[in-house]
Amino acid sequence: MDLTKLKQEIISYSKSIGIDKIGFTTADPFTELKNRLICQQELGYQSGFEEPDIEKRTNPALLMEEPRSIISIALAYPAKMKIRVESKKGARRGIFCRASWGLDYHHIIKDRLQKLETFIVLQVPDVRLKSMVDTGELSDRAVAVRAGIGWSGKNCAVITPEFGSYVYIGEMITSLPFEPDTPIEDRCGSCTKCLEACPTGALVQGGQINAQRCISFLTQTKSLIPDEFRDKIGNRIYGCDSCQTACPYNKGKDFHFHEEMEPDPEVAKPLLKPILNLSNREFKLKFGQVSGAWRGKKPIQRNAMIALAHFKDQSAVPDLIRVLKEETSPVARGTAAWALGKIGGELALSALKTAKARETDPEVLREIDKGLGLISNC
Repeated sequence: MDLTKLKQEIISYSKSIGIDKIGFTTADPFTELKNRLICQQELGYQSGFEEPDIEKRTNPALLMEEPRSIISIALAYPAKMKIRVESKKGARRGIFCRASWGLDYHHIIKDRLQKLETFIVLQVPDVRLKSMVDTGELSDRAVAVRAGIGWSGKNCAVITPEFGSYVYIGEMITSLPFEPDTPIEDRCGSCTKCLEACPTGALVQGGQINAQRCISFLTQTKSLIPDEFRDKIGNRIYGCDSCQTACPYNKGKDFHFHEEMEPDPEVAKPLLKPILNLSNREFKLKFGQVSGAWRGKKPIQRNAMIALAHFKDQSAVPDLIRVLKEETSPVARGTAAWALGKIGGELALSALKTAKARETDPEVLREIDKGLGLISNC
């Protein structure tokens, strides 16, 4: 078999199916990554969303019998909306991060990988392949870096020379010993703009992140947001792009290659108040196709309340009072109580006093007291 020829055929085919960049690397263990992950684990910096077995995250041989190479792919996504919608007084809007614009990227990447698998099997019927994206065991970023897709930036994102860090990535382990591509040298230099831009100081140092402080992680949790982060979340209702927008390699980068990635502005930048009143069915109809919906309705509603508090939106007070009165979730009631305190006013004050008299959940009572304290300090 002429693997050099096959590699070129795979590269050519990948372009025809909408893969913007492709790279090849060995299936050797990711030894350096393993050491970093152990360190992250010991420091308590992991998010908890990752594959818990570090060996599986760093050793392809544990995922497929006799792997010989890994193919990494990247697809560029838009950085700007073609149609903009504005946040106005009385009609405030939240924002999903760019990686959650358009169709859920897991579906997009899986589609391209499946097409690539079909093509390779036609050429080599007895080949063994295993594809994954994000929720798989391997570290997508480590594979992409070693395959020459880009380098690992100080913001922990893969930065490509062509598309900046606005790329979705995925990979395929193969039983074919393809010639590996050359990794790209780190080009961040002495720049620290991403570290300076991080609202919560989650970027501990270049290339190291404390996920427990990262807004992207915090917006995906299901518990009450810790006090120190609430004001910093702003109007973000899923994810955070601060470290990406600050990166010089993303300046002027905006690619609209894939129709399924184009954002619906009413979904990517939705009105906040209606979110508080969505049923599960309504939530799925409106947001179910985007990656930011993976944790369900409750975190998005909690984040929407924090965003309304950020805007001090008086028109949202009746909606927040309804949540405080009617929601069964202590997290929802507690966040509503805090948000009412941040917004303030006589109506909010009265609602908080009434709620305090009937509330039995200790966590919610603490949030009610915080809200009352915020109003008294105005």
